[in-house]
Amino acid sequence: MSVSTLNPEMFRRVAGAFATGVTVITVEREPGEVHGMTANSFTSVSLDPLLILVCVDQDARLLAFLKSQRRFGVNILREDQQFLSEHFARPDQTPELDKNLGIRFLWTESGVPLLQGALAHLSCHLVAEHPAGDHTIFVGEVESMSCHDGEPLLFHRGQYRRLAR
Repeated sequence: MSVSTLNPEMFRRVAGAFATGVTVITVEREPGEVHGMTANSFTSVSLDPLLILVCVDQDARLLAFLKSQRRFGVNILREDQQFLSEHFARPDQTPELDKNLGIRFLWTESGVPLLQGALAHLSCHLVAEHPAGDHTIFVGEVESMSCHDGEPLLFHRGQYRRLAR
């Protein structure tokens, strides 16, 4: 075992050793328009009430939309949706580009956009936010959810992965 000094590069390497699923957090930025952000900092928090959390960088465009809208979707991606992860990791999202890429959204009764075809969805309303270093931790209470057949897209040590068959 090697011991290293504490620094962001080593922390990223150590955290990257933890395999995660890949999600896209979606929020309505303007009426009928969606902004999304790829995130693997997502976890369940509580069964009673149903709570989840997501972590958002202080510089992310999603941060302001989430704070103002106070409702958001968590879309857990399927193994064949790496292109969605890559798209929503980019800052230059437009409704036209989404449409040209064939990205479609479902809308919940409370106005939360969800990615059509994702492995699973959670629609949430914001119940707490906690600044934490260069990120904000958002806690959402689940309003609706769905789960579909398929396998998840995974991320480990800086690369996309799939479950072995």
